[in-house]
Amino acid sequence: MTHLHIALWGVLPYLVLVLLAAGTAWRYHYDRFGFTTRSSQLHEHRLLSVGGPLFHYGLLFVAAGHVTGLLVPEWLTERLHVSEGLYHVNALLAGGAAGLATVVGLGLLVYRRLRVPAVRAASRRSDRLMYPVLAAAVLAGLAATATGARAGGYDYRLGVSVWFRSLFALDPDVSAMAHAPLVYQVHALLGMTLFALWPFSRLVHAVTAPVAYLTRPYVVYRSRTPARPYRHPAMVTAPDGAGDTGATTRRRRRTSP
Repeated sequence: MTHLHIALWGVLPYLVLVLLAAGTAWRYHYDRFGFTTRSSQLHEHRLLSVGGPLFHYGLLFVAAGHVTGLLVPEWLTERLHVSEGLYHVNALLAGGAAGLATVVGLGLLVYRRLRVPAVRAASRRSDRLMYPVLAAAVLAGLAATATGARAGGYDYRLGVSVWFRSLFALDPDVSAMAHAPLVYQVHALLGMTLFALWPFSRLVHAVTAPVAYLTRPYVVYRSRTPARPYRHPAMVTAPDGAGDTGATTRRRRRTSP
């Protein structure tokens, strides 16, 4: 175990956590109204209506899979009578499907951002860094899933998961991560890079958007059909041939004495 391993798997995770917390607090203090996706749904809605749900729901299931795989120890699934074979098959099928949906959705969103001039003009510098890192992290995760699903492949629950849980005990098991295959190490580094960029990109809305959607006011849209001018009931149009043809006359309402 070298000093590089200690720096990467024993020190860097805590630096990223500090940067994530401090960066989010700084962003909220100086740009609290910027906690948004800078939505561009008014432009090229067709690609967005397909790519958006694929990306968001796929990423949601990917995150759920990470929580299950990294935080749930092996002894707990054994107590629940879930065999290792069943667990890895489920991880391959569900995790692979969620990863593919995320990749396809992200590809459509990036294509839309590059293709539509108005959306491309609304992109920030952080997007040029955030999107490649996000795509690389998802692809590395798919590669890691395929690697662990092979017969006799690496069991991340005895390596990467042990290292991840040890971080919460403030006693990182550096050797567990240092002996992991390269694809898992690259995936972990890309994940930490993504969290380091999180407060300074549009990803910050993932924390506030669910709450904001529950409390936001109604949005009132104008109808595309032009409104007809209001005509008082006392204003009538005289029939043709009676007085001024087509002229508008006013009827006097009868009032009771």
